[in-house]
Amino acid sequence: MTQHSRDTPQFYLTAPSPCPYLPGRHERKVFTHLVGDRAGDLNDLLTHGGFRRSQSIAYRPACDQCRACVSVRVIANEFRPSRSFRKVMARNADIIGEQRSAVPTSEQYSVFRAYLDARHRHGGMADMTVLDYAMMVEDSHVETRIIEYRKRGPDSGITGRGEELIAVALTDVLSDGLSMVYSFFEPSQVGRSMGTFMILDHIARARRQGLPYVYLGYWIEGSKKMDYKARFLPQQRLAPSGWLRIDAQGDAASEPQD
Repeated sequence: MTQHSRDTPQFYLTAPSPCPYLPGRHERKVFTHLVGDRAGDLNDLLTHGGFRRSQSIAYRPACDQCRACVSVRVIANEFRPSRSFRKVMARNADIIGEQRSAVPTSEQYSVFRAYLDARHRHGGMADMTVLDYAMMVEDSHVETRIIEYRKRGPDSGITGRGEELIAVALTDVLSDGLSMVYSFFEPSQVGRSMGTFMILDHIARARRQGLPYVYLGYWIEGSKKMDYKARFLPQQRLAPSGWLRIDAQGDAASEPQD
């Protein structure tokens, strides 16, 4: 293998497959491997260009005649929670988020398994074993963290630690933000709106760390599964001309942002 082939990422295109978000359409992805000493820099660069990470793979949609998938990032320092968001934060005032190294545990997998069985029983991840879950967490050549969300216990005020595990977020730390790779929660806690709460918590974490953005992955207009991402404003959406600012739902995009 030559030096050029080691240092230059090679890109590949998948075969068409049914789109999981828009009925009657097919999806294709372009992808490359994130390995080696420069994996972090490459992940940063590709994320800025609309890629997402899954284990040691960076990918983005490359569908024929469809551009529905739009990369979204929240402008963390300008975000102000709406009344409904403040209610979610109040409902979860008894939750402590603990950041850890990206190390899988049986406790995490138990919540993950319950989440898949309740929410994605027929999805592509439905058959993931504990070893598959371990690979999802550990197979990363970039700076990745696990954030565990636990209920406060009687000793939490002293120890700063929670007790019962409620939710988990797998998150990449980029040069300009936090990228939420995958998150899941205990389905019995559905009344807490844990998915929303984890995004709100990541926005707060990004602000504390001086990071401008929280990357949420793809928003797809017309997909109910993705509608929630449009609520976190102001945000930027990636267009052919660059990142465009959105200040309100339904707004036309403003000038490209650097």
